[in-house]
Amino acid sequence: MTSTLRKYLVMALGVAALLAADMVPAGTRAAGPSPAERLRRDTEAIHALGVSGVQARVIAPDGRESVATSGTADLDTGSPVPPNGFFRMASTSKTLVATVVLQLEAEGRLSLNDTVERRLPGVVRGNGNDGSRITIRQLLQHTSGIRDALPGYTTPKEYYQQRHDIHESRELVDLAMAREPDFPPGKGWAYSNTGYILLDMIIEKVTGRPARREIQNRVLHPLGLDRTRWMGTSATPPRPHARAYQLFGPASRVDVTDQIPVDYANLSWVTTTRDENRFFRALLGGRLLPAGQLAKMKQTVPVSAEVQQLWPGGRYGLGLVERPLSCGGTYWSHEGGDAGYITLNGVTDDGGRSAVVSMSEARGDTPKHILEQENAAGALIDHALCAGGRSTS
Repeated sequence: MTSTLRKYLVMALGVAALLAADMVPAGTRAAGPSPAERLRRDTEAIHALGVSGVQARVIAPDGRESVATSGTADLDTGSPVPPNGFFRMASTSKTLVATVVLQLEAEGRLSLNDTVERRLPGVVRGNGNDGSRITIRQLLQHTSGIRDALPGYTTPKEYYQQRHDIHESRELVDLAMAREPDFPPGKGWAYSNTGYILLDMIIEKVTGRPARREIQNRVLHPLGLDRTRWMGTSATPPRPHARAYQLFGPASRVDVTDQIPVDYANLSWVTTTRDENRFFRALLGGRLLPAGQLAKMKQTVPVSAEVQQLWPGGRYGLGLVERPLSCGGTYWSHEGGDAGYITLNGVTDDGGRSAVVSMSEARGDTPKHILEQENAAGALIDHALCAGGRSTS
């Protein structure tokens, strides 16, 4: 949830959540379409809202994959959406960061109860910010109170002015330190990209290597996720990709593909629906963390009332979101949104069934459009994960 998705969320504050389509208990449904046909219909429903391009992939417990696309990859040429297209991972990379932090805890190289001041002396202080009172666990869970102060654009003019700006991690942290915290540490919940920048800095301090290198060595290479890549200051994703669009207002749809992520050092990840599925399946299947650390990751707190409007019933663990399924039980996820790309994902508690839908347009012009897009994508994830029957999580 980088700057684009943060503003996407902010615009939805105070708006009643819409109910996801077709979300009725599985036991009351009549016989319906096959899972593959359901996926096709759900991608088309998202496109019908006005989203330019959609790609989705579901992996069943036996490894079989269903793929569907809808819309176009390029509004000028009308070319089809590539089913294996790259997109910006954005805040889904927070789950990668959290995985590495918990691996380091399992190795005894840090503790979740360590304070930020212990690991990054003098970095978090001023205007009521006090790193001696904030723990690594609180950074992971967005309960630190540190302000989310990343720069971002809200108009086409701002996009063109800012799209190639480069910001260093310490500079972005200092922007947050110039403002008072949202609440005392541990006394609330507020999404903070700044908190995860600090976690990246802690990983580097503990290991002597950039967090991205630890992610590559500890997660991506062992799983063979060679289409999940750190792009640095590259302004466009690799090919193939759908172009990304942002709807700022009536007749104000802008191609925002060309830009450098605001926190390029840590958020410049791209991926594909296949790699993202494989990562979440491996994580929840116990292949990346010892059981004790995975259990800690799944210890959740409620998200704020504002974010509940987009994530009804949502709870936040350590870099992992828990959400209810219409067929019973819950699933795990972490959506991401930046530079026009909005991606939702989900995996069952045992890692057996997973789904990812990536949209190459953010309809952020009105709260109604934001909620419609979020709920249509959420319905796709729910249908895909419930296709195997009632959840046992």
